[in-house]
Amino acid sequence: MVKLIVGLAGNPNVGKTTVFNELTGMHQHVGNWPGKTVEQAKGHFSHGKYDYDIIDLPGNYALSAHTMEEIVSRDFIVDDDSDVIVNVVDASNLERNLYLTVQMMELGANLVMALNMNDYAKRRGHIIDIDLMSELLGFPVVEINAKTGEGIDELFTIVERQAAKPVDSSKKLAYGAELKEHLEDMQKLIEKDENLLNVPSLWTAIKLLEKDTIVIEKVQKSSESSSIFIETDKVSRHLYDIYGEGVEEVVAGARYAFIDGLMAEAVERPAVEGESISDKIDKIITNRILAIPIFVIVMLIMFQVTYAVGSPFQELIEQGFSMLSGFVASFIPNYYVASFLCDAVIGGVGGVISFLPIIVIIFLFLSILEDCGYLARAAFTMDIFMHKLVGLHGKAFIPMILGFGCGVPAIMATRVLESENDRKLAMMLVPFMSCTARLPIYAIFIAAFFKEYNALILLSIYLLGILVALIVAAILKRILFKGLSTPFVMELPSYKVPSLKGVLLHTWEKVKGFIRKAGTVILACSIVLWALSIFPLGVKYGSADSILGMIGQFIAPIFAPLGFGTWQAAVSIIAGLAAKEVIVSTFGTLGGMEEGDERGITHLIHDTFTPLSAYAFMAFTLLYTPCFGTIGAIKHETNGYRWALAMCAITIVTAYIVSFLIYNIGLLAGFG
Repeated sequence: MVKLIVGLAGNPNVGKTTVFNELTGMHQHVGNWPGKTVEQAKGHFSHGKYDYDIIDLPGNYALSAHTMEEIVSRDFIVDDDSDVIVNVVDASNLERNLYLTVQMMELGANLVMALNMNDYAKRRGHIIDIDLMSELLGFPVVEINAKTGEGIDELFTIVERQAAKPVDSSKKLAYGAELKEHLEDMQKLIEKDENLLNVPSLWTAIKLLEKDTIVIEKVQKSSESSSIFIETDKVSRHLYDIYGEGVEEVVAGARYAFIDGLMAEAVERPAVEGESISDKIDKIITNRILAIPIFVIVMLIMFQVTYAVGSPFQELIEQGFSMLSGFVASFIPNYYVASFLCDAVIGGVGGVISFLPIIVIIFLFLSILEDCGYLARAAFTMDIFMHKLVGLHGKAFIPMILGFGCGVPAIMATRVLESENDRKLAMMLVPFMSCTARLPIYAIFIAAFFKEYNALILLSIYLLGILVALIVAAILKRILFKGLSTPFVMELPSYKVPSLKGVLLHTWEKVKGFIRKAGTVILACSIVLWALSIFPLGVKYGSADSILGMIGQFIAPIFAPLGFGTWQAAVSIIAGLAAKEVIVSTFGTLGGMEEGDERGITHLIHDTFTPLSAYAFMAFTLLYTPCFGTIGAIKHETNGYRWALAMCAITIVTAYIVSFLIYNIGLLAGFG
């Protein structure tokens, strides 16, 4: 087999990841680039006699040195041993996409263009002459449909042909006589030093004019640095005198002039652009009056369907574990061995696994909402509230929404914010979003006390997290993060029907993490809790006389003002620091899951809580310190423990205050 290394590059929301998933399926993994805090998705697949390593590069609009994502992408093109870069572009927004294409051409990348979403372009009346565009660009252009997989086979047949005969695409660029002449003068000086020729001299010249710090540092080490910098300054002053604007604007204008010429030659467009379907939908979805109610209704539908579909499967799994526990208890005569297997393993892990159907359905919904383009609208919708009430832009709501899935990728998603202060503030807010690890907690309490209103109670918990996050953000913005947020333009991708394969892959990735956690962290915690519940030997299992009971009794008074001052509630909260699902496994371990058990997890909760204290407990578990994984992610993203510890303090104080208010106001209102 011949091995090829291929990078997938393009703007955000052009179908890059859909192509990646279509090609690699389960043969992919996600991690950070070596030495960088930028996520790398890498996969493998075979095509004919070729064995591919394929890298999904970060979505970028340009290849400057303004963000780590841009630096990572251009470093991959320049330094890594890639054979071909597949530039995935959105045919319905071709002009915008081509700006990145031009910058990759300046880098001399061996390119193949994958023209995606051509059906959307045709609906808008955009007819692209693919053969002519390929000729003008100097590299192959292939029409594909990432969602259906149409054209993918042809794409990689052409990739293999292009890998065999690499093309320097920079030779096709034309920037006008004035700029071209000066770039050539700079290129002659740059080409005198062989150490500068690992990239096209044209790219180095352009980046020097754009004052790219990384390229400037590289040229400073050159023996020709003095003459190169003198020429750069001379050209910059000359271009300013001619055009009356900065050289960066001149270069950008030259790129767009090339793109305009390309579009005029190869794309037939209507004289007057009609309103797209996405525009028509957005008039309703992003309407200032309707947007928030629609968002709430979407969430309510999600929870209603989740419970309607997931609850029967959850009950079946619970019955299965209960039967298994009863069988094990009757089969093994030794009390301690039977208790270990029934209470620690089956009761602890099984209590969490039983909620898998509900978690799968939530992940399916979130994947569909993200892939169809709605989550970007939800962030746009929140902009007015985030900006006016909090001082943050709606873009910060993107990682917050992702926090509904898992806190760790949500913390990483704060990289979309340009301001360091905005990033740190967003990291403080993500833990208030209700991740799916907390779903089993809500499920057991809703089943015990609020079964008739399950979807409404669950919706209220999610909305409580958002409301509290906004209030905390407003306070922190005035204390720790003073100043205006960095302005931004948020792209609203076209609505599209999500790919079934893509949705299932996204869901599987998240579910796989949950199952892995159940078999490692939750199992380990359940075993520790069981040991603390059974020692000292001779005491009643899971009683106040056990080590766990004594620890709980010592801590319990702290939570008494919140309505759940029992030792069982106290130890579950402490155990939940490792992973929120462990709260459920704690109740499962203490309550037992043996068939015919007098208590059981539901009976234990009924004995320990009232409906009011149960809701206060759910609010506390929603808002208090997240799992170790999220704490570690904040430490990693901020290069230290300072902000991770600050987040822990903020969340604990907030959780205590909110739960105290819920319980005590509830008592005053007569809900006790």
